[in-house]
Amino acid sequence: MTRLNFKLQATSPGSRARAASFTTLHGVVQTPIFMPVGTQATVKNQTVDSLKTAGSNVLLANTYHLLLRPGAEVMRKFGGIHKFMNWDRPVLTDSGGFQIFSLSHSREMNEKGARFLSYVDNSPIMLTPELSIDMQKAINSDIMMVLDQCIESNATHKEAKAAMELTHRWAKRSLEARGDSKQSMFGIVQGACHEDLRRQSADVLTSLQVNGEGFDGLAIGGLAVGESKNEREDFTAIATEMLPTHLPRYLMGVGTPIDILEAVHRGVDMFDCIIPNQYAQRGLAFTSLGNLQLRRSVYKFSEDKLDPKCDCLTCTQYSRAYLHHLMKTDEPLGWHLLALHNITFYHRLMAEMRANILAGTFLEFYNRKRVELVMSDPENPPVPGKPSKKNKRTQLGDYEVHDSGRGFSSIRQMSSGEVMHSVNPPQEEARNLYVIPSKIDERLKEQEVVVIWDVGLGAAHNSMAIIHEFIDKDFKGKIHIVSFENDTDPLKLALKNAPAFPHLHHAAPHELLKNNRWQSESGHIEWELIQGDFSQTFANAMKPHVIFYDPFSMHTNIELWSEYLFAKIFEHCQGHQVQLLNYSASTAVRATLLAVGFYVGYGPATGPKSTTTVAYTDPALAHKQGATLLGQEWLTRWEKSDAKVARTLSSSDEKEFEDRIREHLQFKLNKE
Repeated sequence: MTRLNFKLQATSPGSRARAASFTTLHGVVQTPIFMPVGTQATVKNQTVDSLKTAGSNVLLANTYHLLLRPGAEVMRKFGGIHKFMNWDRPVLTDSGGFQIFSLSHSREMNEKGARFLSYVDNSPIMLTPELSIDMQKAINSDIMMVLDQCIESNATHKEAKAAMELTHRWAKRSLEARGDSKQSMFGIVQGACHEDLRRQSADVLTSLQVNGEGFDGLAIGGLAVGESKNEREDFTAIATEMLPTHLPRYLMGVGTPIDILEAVHRGVDMFDCIIPNQYAQRGLAFTSLGNLQLRRSVYKFSEDKLDPKCDCLTCTQYSRAYLHHLMKTDEPLGWHLLALHNITFYHRLMAEMRANILAGTFLEFYNRKRVELVMSDPENPPVPGKPSKKNKRTQLGDYEVHDSGRGFSSIRQMSSGEVMHSVNPPQEEARNLYVIPSKIDERLKEQEVVVIWDVGLGAAHNSMAIIHEFIDKDFKGKIHIVSFENDTDPLKLALKNAPAFPHLHHAAPHELLKNNRWQSESGHIEWELIQGDFSQTFANAMKPHVIFYDPFSMHTNIELWSEYLFAKIFEHCQGHQVQLLNYSASTAVRATLLAVGFYVGYGPATGPKSTTTVAYTDPALAHKQGATLLGQEWLTRWEKSDAKVARTLSSSDEKEFEDRIREHLQFKLNKE
């Protein structure tokens, strides 16, 4: 008997689809179930009342984000998340494992845990299994998740095995850390796309016990992180076949309605995903008539309700024309109403699946729904007869639109395969990695103009993150953004696919492409575009105070990562206190910045990296901003590294390069 008192009520003939129930500290849960994502103790654009009206019974909250803000002390004062957010139904908390994965450029992993820098105040944090569980106990969630190491699903067998084994050791520590708490806990099966590892992980976690108690459920982790749709479905089936029947099964981070239908068919009970909300912000609604894109002009005069078979507030009180208007004007009410409908749609789909499983008719339902769920408004289809139009719209030059499958899109360079902002929602990453750590607010208090270099314009995520952050703020002084780019096709392509890139719903990027310059109505923000090879053009630009160094990686664009170019940048910045932020956590990149004179420290976490890199021309600025500079521990690791020098160096230069790092004042100051 588990703490959840799980009861399997039916398995449908011809399918692995299951209907079950279990009891949490805050009520009974019936499966299959979809859990809206309330990352920071709120589901975006919704209230607890609207969620209950939509049919939500379990919410997912995120330990990583709540640890950073508001913190354990606040949660304990309120007795947990339920009173804090006024939600009296069950809550499941993710452990922070996926956030560690999504901070690939800014975290360091070891046996103890994951070290990263807080995006709130840049302070260093070591997230251990014990700290994760302690925070989840403070949150007082009904179901806690163990801390795991998530890696890309296409990782090699060796990489996946190492991550899986670390996950198992952390799982045991998580069980031990639960102590006498009455909260339930799920283990997480890892193993990427390797069947033998999935089987091994399932066996280990099923048998793992501490003080006679094991896990109350098992999650399938490490999917929806890079594999194909077919691979995800295959490995979902492989995983559920290996899992015990007497425990609930949870597929983390999935997905679209069709993804969920396929996973239920393969034996999964629980789901969470940001897609209902994320797609709503893009103007997409899931309906009984197929997927409708409300930004299309075909709805401008439509008096029809959004979905004739839906009785949610959105469908009963508002026309498609009004919803179209709200989306075209980027009104938050539109995001609220479409998200409310999408969440209602998800819950109705789960209820229909459960009813058909109990009735023994799920297979027939599945075969019908798998066709309906992928339709796109058959009443108002796109103009036919142009089969190549999709490619023309979603590709431009060497670039194409890349759908992450997790509710956001990015731009992918076809020749190299590199994806811009591939793991996190791009605007969230731009804000957390570049805008917040650059402390522009503080610099505006001290100087009339803050010049920000955006090296690698791409789809303009970083520059638009600045604009969105400050456009409505009242501040003295001026922000001058200088974007450098030798190929504007990524931005042009993103603008052609604006519904997939909501950060571009603004006049600024259009005017920038037209005139190479844009200025806000207040005159406080100016944005300049300098086209051409950055190494040849930056010397003529205004000296920066902040540099967002965000070009493609050295594998694709090694010239922009050379010692020579970093030295020229450092020389150009003399006379200014300059901060350079970069997504890499590479030893070679940090060594190169040190060798040319920068003071180098740990930047905020993003992607699967626990730290990124921040560099300063002046240690006084690093001290003022509370930066954690690389110290003797890093220097010791560097001495043992196989990547001690810049890849562009000749062997005859290596000794001089290494001596410059050993003699850097940064390490002498640390010793003192």
